[in-house]
Amino acid sequence: MRRIYCDVLAAEARIRPYVRETPLMRARSLGRSAFLKLENLQVTGSFKARGAFNKLLLLRGRQRKRGILAASTGNHGLAIAHALEVLGIGGTIYLPETTDAGKLDRLRQRAAALHLAGRDGVEAELAARRDAQLQDRVFVSPYNDPAVIGGQGTIALEMLRQDARLDAILVAVGGGGLIGGIAAYAKTARNGIRIIGCSPEASAVMHASVAAGRIVTKPVQPTLSDGTAGGIEENAITFPLCRRLVDAWLLVDEPAIRDAMRYIYRKERLVVEGAAAVAVAALLQHAKQFRHLRVAVVICGGNVDMERFQAVIN
Repeated sequence: MRRIYCDVLAAEARIRPYVRETPLMRARSLGRSAFLKLENLQVTGSFKARGAFNKLLLLRGRQRKRGILAASTGNHGLAIAHALEVLGIGGTIYLPETTDAGKLDRLRQRAAALHLAGRDGVEAELAARRDAQLQDRVFVSPYNDPAVIGGQGTIALEMLRQDARLDAILVAVGGGGLIGGIAAYAKTARNGIRIIGCSPEASAVMHASVAAGRIVTKPVQPTLSDGTAGGIEENAITFPLCRRLVDAWLLVDEPAIRDAMRYIYRKERLVVEGAAAVAVAALLQHAKQFRHLRVAVVICGGNVDMERFQAVIN
């Protein structure tokens, strides 16, 4: 934990020229002492830019020259593509052949090369990992990498600098890179702070793995929280972090996620994606538990298809 704390400190200095210090906004609609960490205002619209920049800035000369491979149809892909462009590094992002045209168009606006492989995100990632090994190039994981975790942890550094009295932080959980970095830094910096993992019932693989004491394979159902959907790699370094550092886990269903997206738009005028709404929904459903605490919700992103968003709020 101390090592990650030091990684976060180093990452903050490293990535500062490339990312924004996002606001910690009071949200009275969620409670007298409730706050929102607005990573939807981050470059590329999500927290992923922090880990992407930290990883790429650590590449050595030969690694930079050869370029990197990554796989993602969402926020990780956008963050990597943006960071590659800014830093002048070559790279290829692998996408499933089923990627929708809107996401392809957004990624094509960046300098990174795109490669279609496989029928879904898992197959695209497997292809990218295989080719990275064959080509002797670095593969940049969305979560299973110490440099990515260190970059994401800079969110906690900012939050505690903005409000040193926080009692609890609610975080949406997919692969665990975001909550792992936040928890390792926050628990070192502030004694007694509670870290709450929030997941959609339709895709709660990390929650199930922590409960089982081992990484499990769990069927994933469609969810508005596509940013947290999917499985976890065997031997993922985020699993022991989540098992050791997350104090409680809260699950929310799809109607609750939808209601939270609608609620936060109407009460706070924020457009958030499903993954961010998961943590909001958890706070709304368990408001009594946090009533006397100074609590912050990480709004992890705002990259939501506007047609889908309009359908949700209407």
